[in-house]
Amino acid sequence: MNDRKSKSPLGDLGVSVAISSLNLKYQQKSVLKDLNWNINRSENWVLGGTSGSGKTSLAKIIAGLQNAIGEVKINFDTGSHLPAEVLFVESWYQFKNLEGVANFYYQQRYTSQQAKDTLTVHAELVGFGKENGLHFDHVEPILEALNFATFASSQLIELSSGEHKKLQLVKALWLKPQFLIIDQPYTGLDASSRKNLNILLDEISADGVQLILICNDSELPSSINHFAEIKNGQLVEVDSIDTVSATEKHSREIPYFLKESPVYSSQNIIKMVDVNISYGEKQVLKNINWEVKAGEKWLLQGHNGSGKSTLLSLVNGDHPQSYANELYLFGNRRGSGESIWDIKQHIGLISPEFHWYFDATSTVWQSIASGFYDTVGLFQQLPYTKSAQVDELIAYFGLTGSKNELLNTMPLGKQRLVLLARTIIKNPELLILDEPCQGLDIQQTQHFNQLVDELCSNGMTLIYVGHFESQLPTCLEKRILLENGEVKIVESLNTKTRHNEVRSNLLHGTI
Repeated sequence: MNDRKSKSPLGDLGVSVAISSLNLKYQQKSVLKDLNWNINRSENWVLGGTSGSGKTSLAKIIAGLQNAIGEVKINFDTGSHLPAEVLFVESWYQFKNLEGVANFYYQQRYTSQQAKDTLTVHAELVGFGKENGLHFDHVEPILEALNFATFASSQLIELSSGEHKKLQLVKALWLKPQFLIIDQPYTGLDASSRKNLNILLDEISADGVQLILICNDSELPSSINHFAEIKNGQLVEVDSIDTVSATEKHSREIPYFLKESPVYSSQNIIKMVDVNISYGEKQVLKNINWEVKAGEKWLLQGHNGSGKSTLLSLVNGDHPQSYANELYLFGNRRGSGESIWDIKQHIGLISPEFHWYFDATSTVWQSIASGFYDTVGLFQQLPYTKSAQVDELIAYFGLTGSKNELLNTMPLGKQRLVLLARTIIKNPELLILDEPCQGLDIQQTQHFNQLVDELCSNGMTLIYVGHFESQLPTCLEKRILLENGEVKIVESLNTKTRHNEVRSNLLHGTI
């Protein structure tokens, strides 16, 4: 069990956190082995490296959220005006409804029945402020900097992954604890928000907050002055984020059944004519006109809150307002007699929101196999040929040793790999990848995007949502850019200009 000391008068010794002989086992597997780490005052760290190495577990132990064998001493500065707390911001936001439970389903975000079932952003912040004795006028500049002030009346369940991340960050920046640990701080954030977040982190660091950021991102606050990773259960300091380890490379051949071209039911995959989506007086999509032909590879971009997730919910058949619009999917007018399952059989989808609501009590094998039936768990036995395909894909992603493990017991990065495998298992006509590389380390990201490129070379249609230029596959041919619910740009991309154009837009915060 951890030995923790709070509000220690040892602040003048210069050590904020002292960790010695820390050990952690999970299912008989050693994650941390006699780990030692001293964090001195004025030090701000990035903890990077491979998925599943123990980064998040270590952060939770420091924050007192997970037990381990060893000694962890937190020496708060008794002379500081900041709260003597260690705040851990998880990789995604775990919210509940008004009855205090989190029993949500994926499509619920888009239905009218969920109205008033969760708090609004404003109510959530008011409650947090009262609980922690904070002044509300101090949060307003943070909301403005992260472009989140306009979401005050939005229900928590209506928010996208990037918007949920912003809510987490707003709370943390408002509280300003003496020690702040953020797991994947940039997940789902557009370029402008990432830039402003770094400025805000530098400001609170100057005010005395110490930081640990768990990520592999290269665009970091200037106040970050130490870098480390966990290797073989030990903490190893490195020179920069660029020198952390990556997942071991492998050159497995893509499964044979994924080399076949998809069988298209129509050459017209998507057609939207003056599509409008509103929630009460709030219009989310405005006069959208967009066509996607079989075999095209699209990049979908836009600021957080621009309408990307709502647009994809129309394509995937999840949004009930699709019936009130002129929308054609796979050659058929929406509402002409097809069911939601008729639509989904053509599509492979991964998104942060889908990951939230997926049945995490399924095993790895069951999770991937469920992709054949578009369910959030496996409820029937697979025939031999389909079972063999699941095994092939598990081997391709290097998950054979984990195929019988429960999804919710695995590191976040490996959970995402499992759901990515589920997405492509049926070799769909349309692949929708919404921020697919969240939670993956650098090598896993490169490996997955190489797979995407190979799948698309066989004729698969692609819609790819990505905020990070370094996390895009090379096969992308066209781009649609949303701004405040409207189509701002529809353009063709080519391999020579795509990299420079997208990078320029990212650097200038336009996407």
